[in-house]
Parts: sequence; structure tokens; C-alpha cells
Amino acid sequence: MTAGVEDDHYFVVDGRRWRRTDPTLPEDVAARLRSHLGRGRNAVKQARRAGDEDAVAAARHRNGLAKHGLGERGPEWWTRPESERLAQAEQALADLDGLDEVG
Repeated sequence: MTAGVEDDHYFVVDGRRWRRTDPTLPEDVAARLRSHLGRGRNAVKQARRAGDEDAVAAARHRNGLAKHGLGERGPEWWTRPESERLAQAEQALADLDGLDEVG
């Protein structure tokens, strides 16, 4: 794929290519994962302002779990069976919800 060209798997912002969210995820699952991602991004900003590197790392971990669940990180979603991708998303949600129970 050439830089600047969009397809069903990627989109481009300011010349940088980003992987799209797995379009087969049920909307309720994707919405919950996006909520966790947004909370994680906000937590990174707050932790940076506070100079709390441990909190930055924890927030980035949350972001990574959410992005893997959405199919935006890890193995390319379009090369894997849909059932495997859904199981990955559901596991990511369980892990993310577990973070809320601990913290």
C-alpha cells in the first residue's frame, strides 16, 4: 500500500497510516472498548500533567488492551477468523473491566 492511500484496513491522518477498527465487532462491544480507550487517553494526559510515570504506564496499558480488542493492534484482523477476533475483543473487555475492579 502506498502512503496516503486509504483502503478497508487503514486510514491516513497527516500522512500517518492507522489501522481501522475491526468492522465485524458488534457495536456494543466496540462502543465499550472505545469508552475504555477514551478513558485511558484522558488518564494519560492527567498523569503526564501530574508527572506520575506509573499512572502514565497504567493508562497506556489500558489503551493497549482496548486497541488490541478493537483490532487496531496485534495480528491483522482481516487475516483471522471472525470468531477468534470476537473472542479477543471479549477478553480485552474482561481484562479492562478487571482493571476497574482493582483500581
